[in-house]
Amino acid sequence: MTGKASLKTIGVSLAFTAMIAIGMLNNPTQVRANGEGSDEGEKARVLRGFAIAPVRLNLHNKDRNLVGLGSYWVNAAMDCNGCHSSGPANEYILPTGNPYFLSPPFSGKQEINPATYLGGGRDFGPFPGDPFPSIPHLYSRNLTPDQTGRPAGGLTYEQFRDVLRQGTDFDHIHPRCNTGPGDPENCLVAPFDGDLLQVMPWPVYQNLTEHDLRAIYEYLKAVPCNPGPNIEGAPYLQNTCD
Repeated sequence: MTGKASLKTIGVSLAFTAMIAIGMLNNPTQVRANGEGSDEGEKARVLRGFAIAPVRLNLHNKDRNLVGLGSYWVNAAMDCNGCHSSGPANEYILPTGNPYFLSPPFSGKQEINPATYLGGGRDFGPFPGDPFPSIPHLYSRNLTPDQTGRPAGGLTYEQFRDVLRQGTDFDHIHPRCNTGPGDPENCLVAPFDGDLLQVMPWPVYQNLTEHDLRAIYEYLKAVPCNPGPNIEGAPYLQNTCD
């Protein structure tokens, strides 16, 4: 009797397992719902990206899904504006839109300042600091599109990918020092590589998928051109919008 009962229990378990497996095969959406790259997960990120975009987007000739997904990465996950605005003092609309303020004056709804959004100019200098000889200023770059419609100073997608994958500085703002009398004030001493972007966390961003990089690039093409801050000695932050 014991053996028959055990066989019966095993049979019921196998049948139940088979029913679940068939149900999952007939409804693959549920199987993928929480999986990486699932349609539902990406659709939710696209919708969230459009909901949180702090500026009016130009969707003409743009891939709408990529723009929404790119906004999600730029605004919800990577906090690009945290570094690529001119600093905490004017990142938000003051005083009602700053979430770090007491309420009041904070209105309960954070409001990104469109006048500084992704326009660059935050100063991370002196860099790199003691014990190394330091450059006085290291400014974050303007990520908005220029008159070509391409972001970050007119970068092609291939160049943009190299920036995030390899840290390539196509502007060569801080060249390598030769440790001679002719070195410019803004050169970087060894072991720091002046051909690479410093401070920017590209060693982390290089792990993004190609699809995500495409989405970020598409979003940056869709944001309004920001003329950038007028900072003495940093004309590369200025953007030609027309």
